[in-house]
Amino acid sequence: MAAHIRRRLRKGATTTAVAAAAVAALAASQAPAATLADGSAGSGDPKAAGEDTASGETDGAATGNSPYYTDLPPLVTPDKPGSSSNLPAAGSAEAGIPASVLAAYKQAERTVATTDPSCRLPWQLLAAIGKVESGQARGGRVDANGTASPRILGPALNGQGFALIKDTDGGAYDGDAVHDRAVGPMQFIPSTWASWGQDANGDGRKDPNNIYDAALAAGRYLCANARDLALAADLDQAVLSYNRSTEYLRTVRSWYSYYQRGTHEIPDGTGTLPSTPSTPSPSPRPGTGSGPSATPSPKPSPDKPGGKPSPGPSKPGGGGSTSPTPKPPTPKPTPPSATFGSLENAGTGPLRATAGQEFDERVSVLARNAVGAPLAKVPVTFTVTGGTGTLFAGGKKTVTVRTGADGTATAPKLQAGEKAGEFTVTAVAGTGRPRTLTYAATVTARQADAIARTDEKALVAAPGEKFADAVTVKATYKDAAAAGVAVTATMVKDRLGVIDNDKGPYFKDADGKPVRTLTTLTTDADGQLRLPEIFADDNEGTYLLRLTTEGGASVVIELTVKAPEETTPEEPAPDATGTPAATKP
Repeated sequence: MAAHIRRRLRKGATTTAVAAAAVAALAASQAPAATLADGSAGSGDPKAAGEDTASGETDGAATGNSPYYTDLPPLVTPDKPGSSSNLPAAGSAEAGIPASVLAAYKQAERTVATTDPSCRLPWQLLAAIGKVESGQARGGRVDANGTASPRILGPALNGQGFALIKDTDGGAYDGDAVHDRAVGPMQFIPSTWASWGQDANGDGRKDPNNIYDAALAAGRYLCANARDLALAADLDQAVLSYNRSTEYLRTVRSWYSYYQRGTHEIPDGTGTLPSTPSTPSPSPRPGTGSGPSATPSPKPSPDKPGGKPSPGPSKPGGGGSTSPTPKPPTPKPTPPSATFGSLENAGTGPLRATAGQEFDERVSVLARNAVGAPLAKVPVTFTVTGGTGTLFAGGKKTVTVRTGADGTATAPKLQAGEKAGEFTVTAVAGTGRPRTLTYAATVTARQADAIARTDEKALVAAPGEKFADAVTVKATYKDAAAAGVAVTATMVKDRLGVIDNDKGPYFKDADGKPVRTLTTLTTDADGQLRLPEIFADDNEGTYLLRLTTEGGASVVIELTVKAPEETTPEEPAPDATGTPAATKP
């Protein structure tokens, strides 16, 4: 009958009323078009796809079941099946797709074919959804970058004829801080865009109003849950996950079939805008209403070949009933936001800090779902392990942070401990099969770039005695006092400190035994260090003490060991007679 109607239309002998009636008849009774894989008719029964399309719920619905255009394609197809998709700009205006919009669909197909080839995403399916959702971005009214201008917004999803979805993005995408609205050419609700948004045009932004970004996001969304869109059942599931409505599926399928038969490119801004959006009633009641969020009224439909139309909703397994019969809940696809894929480094740089200082770098991770989209609200636990004494700000070794809308979670700043050495920060996310990332970090000792004596007094001791004056030095770093810097003191034979000295001055250890190297010295809060007492052995001479700091600063100090000079008693002066005074009687 459809072929007969098409012949009459080509001859111009049919009336508008007949054409409208024929379109309605096709929408109500015609099986959906064949998929690309087998060429057979796919099932229009939503139950065959495992979906609960009568529900007003938005679980798994990219659009929040917002309104859509219900116009159907003309009965006259643009060309015979199998013809080129690059036909000249001629024929039915409905077959034309604006240049930027068509380019975005084809680019998305190529991208997904590379990242998820088993999905077998056809660009004609994106075109069908784009036609139903926004009329190909309002007939191609996009700028040079592919961004809809002005932006495309659906009505507030406030429960008045639509689903009730309270604001999830603070109005960032849809300008509504009370309720969410479907946004852009592919009509994503903000919460879904937060998980599935893409940057397909490389401008550094994931913009739901950009046709390139939106088309790729839609492609990845349709391919979720390992779907093969060349299979009729998987394609139906994908479309129903976009908008859980049987009529929506039929409308998209009709346009999909139409575009498979051929289309052509037209200039941006010259496309045909559909005129019949779905309009749910303002105050729907369960079982009534005309929108995609309302439960469709029962329609006669055969439950099995040869059966009679049932006046009420069909029961699983066939057989009609005069009253609704509860059916077991059908499994629903896992929401994309709950499908954990991977945990990645979100650009954390080298983790190094001086003892006691704050790390400049912070540990940051990125959570993605199974198809690579950022995953929000994932708890990530960060843990510090090691013996340096390093902790997160607030003195904690373990903290938990949830990922944001962009899928990233950043740990608090790290405060380095006083002990130099290496430690690790571990990030763990996910349950069942947790994902783990480990970051290596280093605490370096406090440093000084200069060290010098605080006075110039000569240091001298007699053999077997101790030096009376203490040795005091001050370490600095960039001309500021260097507190807590480790200092090594060594008795050496040369100023370069290449050869240690086993003779001459020495320190004493805790047992009172001579030692000529000390490695446990540290500058005080003012950067100063007073050395322990230094003793001389019996060898006279000039000796060297070399002090070196962490950071390479050094100073060499001279120590002199010599016996005190002996003094001869002076003779008494003679008197006037020339006789010494001591000899007088």
